[in-house]
Amino acid sequence: MTVRIVVLAKQVPDPETPPSQFKIDESTNSVIPPNGVPLVVNGFDLNAVEAALLLRDGGADVEITVLSVGNEFVMDAMKKPLAMGADRLVLVDDEGLDKIDSSATVKVLAAAIEKDGPFDLILGGRQASDWDQAHVTLGLAEVLGLPLVSLVQKLELNGDSVSLQRVIPDGYQAITAPVPAVLTITNELGEPRYPNLRGIMQASRKKPEIFSLADLGLSAGDLAPKLELKKLYVPESNKQVELIEGEDEADSGKKLALRLREEKLI
Repeated sequence: MTVRIVVLAKQVPDPETPPSQFKIDESTNSVIPPNGVPLVVNGFDLNAVEAALLLRDGGADVEITVLSVGNEFVMDAMKKPLAMGADRLVLVDDEGLDKIDSSATVKVLAAAIEKDGPFDLILGGRQASDWDQAHVTLGLAEVLGLPLVSLVQKLELNGDSVSLQRVIPDGYQAITAPVPAVLTITNELGEPRYPNLRGIMQASRKKPEIFSLADLGLSAGDLAPKLELKKLYVPESNKQVELIEGEDEADSGKKLALRLREEKLI
């Protein structure tokens, strides 16, 4: 029996972008797109792709669909999961998806999954590297009425259930969840595999399946934001340095300890 897996993926600016290129227009509460910075697939979502591929490597018969919502997709970036080994790429591409919030993203994803599904597992990265909100996958589980396990570092299919290791601060939890389920995958799973030449060539020949909002029975009016962004700004950093000097290292250490105690830091 083929297990159908959908992996949620988001196109984001390269997180390695130098901070000096990050600019904000405070009058519109928006990020100014930096020039020359490539768009990539969110790295945590690539961990989710890797999790699905590891299930296949372990002998499971899986079909892996990568699903993304947005517009102006860069195909060289979005086809990376296909080059890694995913089977399909489904894009919901519409101008009305330019600046939607996480609640609207959930609504669009749920409609796309209903149209293209059903799926046995829905995997997403632990968060997206642009806003770091970690809202979408959790909200999707709520809307679809499916069980959710977050921060998964290892998974194994067992018929109609999945065995999981969920990361916690001092170790991990061993959890068994029914299928279908929604999982968020953490980077503790391990580095995503690098596409080989054969995978890159195969991906270049695959065409994404593209839906519009109309195809999903939605309109821009259905995606009214539920989150209000009050203020977006780059916090100012005010650093003060005090040099502690002594006659030797031991004396310097003693004076440092006394100074820290005065500040009630120790």
